[in-house]
Amino acid sequence: MKVLRIMLLVVFTVWLARVVFAQSAAKSDVPTAAQPATHSHTESDAQLAFAKLKTLQGTWEGKATLNPPSAEMDPGDMQISFRVTSRGHALVHEMSGKGTPASGTDSDHPITLLYLDGDRLYLTHYCDAGNRPRMVGTVSPDGKKVEFNFLDVTGSTKYGRMDHAVFTIIDADHHTEDWTYQMPGNKTMQGHMELQRVK
Repeated sequence: MKVLRIMLLVVFTVWLARVVFAQSAAKSDVPTAAQPATHSHTESDAQLAFAKLKTLQGTWEGKATLNPPSAEMDPGDMQISFRVTSRGHALVHEMSGKGTPASGTDSDHPITLLYLDGDRLYLTHYCDAGNRPRMVGTVSPDGKKVEFNFLDVTGSTKYGRMDHAVFTIIDADHHTEDWTYQMPGNKTMQGHMELQRVK
């Protein structure tokens, strides 16, 4: 009889966990810029910033410029995609030249992962230089700009590393991105992109 009670308790616990998980999955909110997320008064600045960044989900195109300009590198037209994944817990950012498919033989599509860990918003950039800098985000008082500052890096920095990133949301269909790359010798190069939503 004791074994039967234990088995019933285990079955009930597993069933209850599945019901709770299904309900939480059904409530997963992926806000859009047209339909902003609603927030409780207890959300941290990091949570609010992450919710705002998730409104960028979609495909974006625009012109990129470098400062200082480089004769060897002209980024030209860029395509950026954002995809919310992991039940809303992560945002994938992929960067490529406009018209370059994200799959196939071209492997020059740096990936950036944005995610919350407690009350901090993190960015990990999987750089084509072969390293993975991690940055911590802060949101501007008006909530339109999320700025990421360097925290640490794994992998070789022989060819430099990404050091800073800023996402500025202008409206539902326009945003800018500013990326600062620290080159060998502590020289920096800044990339600026003015982007428009295409889908």
